[in-house]
Amino acid sequence: MNSMPSPAPQNAPAAQAAAQAVGASKVYGSGDTEVHALRNVSVDFEAGRFTSIMGPSGSGKSTLMQCMAGLDRLTGGESYIGGVPISSLNDKQLTILRREKIGFIFQAFNLIPTLTTRENITLPLDLAGSKGDPAWIDEVVQTVGLADRQTHRPNELSGGQQQRVAVARALASRPDIIFGDEPTGNLDSKTGAEILEFMRQAVRELGQTIVMVTHDPVSASYSDRVLFLADGQIVDEMHDPTADGVFDKIKSLGD
Repeated sequence: MNSMPSPAPQNAPAAQAAAQAVGASKVYGSGDTEVHALRNVSVDFEAGRFTSIMGPSGSGKSTLMQCMAGLDRLTGGESYIGGVPISSLNDKQLTILRREKIGFIFQAFNLIPTLTTRENITLPLDLAGSKGDPAWIDEVVQTVGLADRQTHRPNELSGGQQQRVAVARALASRPDIIFGDEPTGNLDSKTGAEILEFMRQAVRELGQTIVMVTHDPVSASYSDRVLFLADGQIVDEMHDPTADGVFDKIKSLGD
């Protein structure tokens, strides 16, 4: 059955939360090799907000994002997307949820070289047998500054333009939430700043919800809120962050 299960009645996220973790734990290995990557993490990701996740290496930031996005399974606790508890989904339902509710932006652009810009942007919709909302897709293409590059193929675009295509692809289906894993990690600082500014614009003007893992205080300063992890736990958060404030906090955590 393709339909999503009904939201769980207890411990369900608040209406304004695009995603939520409740008592999330993740353990890798067992015995002497046991590693607690997440330790009883509870957090809301508000709809229409840009959140960064930071922490020292091994703090659990990537694990948290992967479990929230349904790319990995929690050992204990629960994570929700749009009120749907992920642990209740079988593999087919999880695939559908990721396709319909979640967008992804990674360091690697993952564009298909034989497809045009427009075709790469609409690829997830095409694979799902959906035309999407053409007016919305046009707005996204215009907003990312690719209106005059729609017939170009990836090898005819700069690195920054290719990442704009990847960001637009994540936005095309109007997902409940977009997860980014170091989305500007392979870009120079000027191009990275342009992509981050667009991501912030997508939140403020298009109402998108974005959660981004980053190690860079400057990148984190584009977000509305920064969560700081250490030893698998959220140890602090910062609203309306500045690069200097984030740098000082990360330094105090030992990264």
